[in-house]
Amino acid sequence: MDLFSKEHSTIEIPLPDASISYYPTFFGPEEADALYEELYRETPWQQDDIKIFGKVYAQPRLTALYGSEEKTYRYSGLTMYPKLFTPTLLEIKDRVEKETGNHFNAVLLNLYRDGNDSNGWHSDDEKELGTNPVIASVSLGAKRCFQLKHKRDKKLKYKLFLNHGSLLLMSGETQHHWKHQLPKTKKINVPRINLTFRALK
Repeated sequence: MDLFSKEHSTIEIPLPDASISYYPTFFGPEEADALYEELYRETPWQQDDIKIFGKVYAQPRLTALYGSEEKTYRYSGLTMYPKLFTPTLLEIKDRVEKETGNHFNAVLLNLYRDGNDSNGWHSDDEKELGTNPVIASVSLGAKRCFQLKHKRDKKLKYKLFLNHGSLLLMSGETQHHWKHQLPKTKKINVPRINLTFRALK
């Protein structure tokens, strides 16, 4: 079975100091369903503690890190050690790389079990990602609201809803100038899986 949709539209998000492209139908519905079911069932999800402003909290989501090299990823006082890419993750990575022209050697998977799970304001600007990191984010499952805000101009804000089977590409100086989050919501009671492909240095 061909896992991937061959045709999809691209929307360029018109924000200053950023380069963001959104592919709302990167995977077709049936392909997205199959990927979601496999990843939900077979990923060894874990819940780690993170440190924020000196306090330790359990992450409000489950995660897993995969990669092609033994490079660790650190954020919020947490060090993650990658498992080797699975064949399914390699197929997704190959499709994303062919579309975007970027190379990725790691992917962080997030499982948001329902609307109570979230990811607070942050930038993907850890030193392991180097200068002007490219983040390719695949969404599967529940449609969730993704919010952005400019670091200096507080009036600059943006939000969009990430579809089941969509791809969001953030590149250029986006991480230098913008923060993003996936807020909590009482309207969602089903899971969402998010795959953020990145290049660890």
